[in-house]
Amino acid sequence: MSIVNELYRIKQRDFSEKLRELTDPRIIYVTDLVSCSHKRSMRLSFPLLSFKFEPPLVLGDLVHAGLGFLLAENGWEAEVQIEKSYIIDGKEYVLKGRADLVRRGKNGKPETVVEIKTSRDLPENNPREHHVMQLRIYMQLFGANRGYLLYVTPEKLVEFEIEPAEMDIEGLIRETIYDLQTPRYEWECRYCSFRKICPYARTNKRTP
Repeated sequence: MSIVNELYRIKQRDFSEKLRELTDPRIIYVTDLVSCSHKRSMRLSFPLLSFKFEPPLVLGDLVHAGLGFLLAENGWEAEVQIEKSYIIDGKEYVLKGRADLVRRGKNGKPETVVEIKTSRDLPENNPREHHVMQLRIYMQLFGANRGYLLYVTPEKLVEFEIEPAEMDIEGLIRETIYDLQTPRYEWECRYCSFRKICPYARTNKRTP
């Protein structure tokens, strides 16, 4: 069996194990809160279209795994999962996420959260808005007071320290479950697995 086949089987297995969760309307992911709300609706109806096996995604997995391994000896924990329940209009929803790197303080509580992003480039050398939102949500959920966005591109290895800010997580959940951001950003449709069957798909070519 080739390495490519093995990688494909691993990704397929991971996706299959998560399929039931992906179609549970009570579960919301942190990434859902910072992207098009209709993408979640489409995922609930057409979950198999979410599966992708493409070089940029595999490269991203390798970068995340490699950095997690290298930094483990310095006290960093990789892929730290978190979940929290919210009651919205009488219904319970579970917000789930997984921070790329977390470092705890001497008291054992999370102190710093890092989100790793791989990309072809970094326009204007600034962190992207949805990445900042995502990191701040994680900081709030973990109760961390420091956060960093680490961008890995073919030409750059850049980190940005992001100040904590109060995020209206319940408001973002409400936007998501009631499908109020379609899309949140004009460029999302270009990269969306559901764009060919989505009534809200835009043709704008602008990238993030």
